[in-house]
Amino acid sequence: MDRIRITGGRPLTGEIPIGGAKNAALPLMAASLLTPETLTLVNLPSVADIHAMANLLAELGVKTEKDADARSIAMTGDAVSETTAPYDIVRKMRASVLVLGPLLARFGKARVSLPGGCAIGTRPVDLHLKALEQMGATIELAGGYIDAHVDGRLKGAHILFPSITVGGTENILMAAALAEGETVIANAAREPEVTDLACCLQAMGAQITGIGSDTLHVTGVDALKSATHNIVPDRIETGTYAVAAAITGGDVLLKHAEMASNEAVFGHLMRAGVDVTETDDGIRIARKNGRIRGVDVMTEPYPGFPTDMQAQFMALLTLAEGASMITESIFENRFMHVPELLRMGADINVHGASAIVRGVKKLSGAPVMATDLRASVSLVLAGLAADGVTEVNRVYHLDRGYECIEQKLAACGAEIERVPE
Repeated sequence: MDRIRITGGRPLTGEIPIGGAKNAALPLMAASLLTPETLTLVNLPSVADIHAMANLLAELGVKTEKDADARSIAMTGDAVSETTAPYDIVRKMRASVLVLGPLLARFGKARVSLPGGCAIGTRPVDLHLKALEQMGATIELAGGYIDAHVDGRLKGAHILFPSITVGGTENILMAAALAEGETVIANAAREPEVTDLACCLQAMGAQITGIGSDTLHVTGVDALKSATHNIVPDRIETGTYAVAAAITGGDVLLKHAEMASNEAVFGHLMRAGVDVTETDDGIRIARKNGRIRGVDVMTEPYPGFPTDMQAQFMALLTLAEGASMITESIFENRFMHVPELLRMGADINVHGASAIVRGVKKLSGAPVMATDLRASVSLVLAGLAADGVTEVNRVYHLDRGYECIEQKLAACGAEIERVPE
């Protein structure tokens, strides 16, 4: 199993290109199941989760054609004959459950393994299933699989999610596009990735209003058509490299990054003493004046501070002046990076859903173990700023969500390498 070895203490300077959003690309790829025609996605990131979704779609019968130079994928669903998403693929990636709504809407049946992914806490699919049942589906859980079918077409319904669910909103949005009548999705997730999916579905012929709000109205159509869609920049990759620049006292231009979808993260960075400047080419992140200042952070659904940036920000705050409180309100098991940061000399105390981070003057390199995708990159960030050598083990988590992370950081002056086993 590969490791990442980092010799810390080098400020990052230069440019880092931001790719397409993984969390937008995955539901967009699942949307190819809604039509026999071709859906082409541009600005596709090359990460393990994307490859897993492409493999799953191929298993179902979607013809895929990738263009590495154009960073695009063309997916044609005219030969889909399989409606079972098997455990061997689904266990590797939680977003595989997003094929459930499209398969059920177009083919009237679906058999999808209960999903896997990072062990960061309960992310129940029961909200997806209850909503589909409201639309007329019959669903059974047996042998680790979701078995769903509907007589005829799904029917439009008024769906009120009791809590915000990004995956649930995406699954029902896709299912409603081909349902009979109008579906109202209330308390819908407002994440940019949901908006990106809705815009793509519109380009395919779906009738959707309320995009970007917490109430979506979808009038089902008989069929969707081909479209070409450009995936939005990855706001979590943007935030991660912004923290990398800040934690090392560097000066980095994040090319193609957007300010609007990252306001919560950039706002916290600025309060911590980091310069954030919007340019014609992207966002410039710089820290030249002294230590980071401690700030309090609470994760919330969009437009609040994203849970997927909590671990990275904690790494930054370990070196802040003063104390900070980080409260995790989305997932109940997302402080697994804390023991590893403690190994590097951080001062962190966890109390239930909150962590008190008292800044230290320096971190020390150490061998550490990644437990999930965002925890793994937080350890890389800590290693960039630490004295000495840090080795991050289990970096397959990193490969699920970050493309060429060693090359991007090394191009800005980091001393970082992948060490194969």
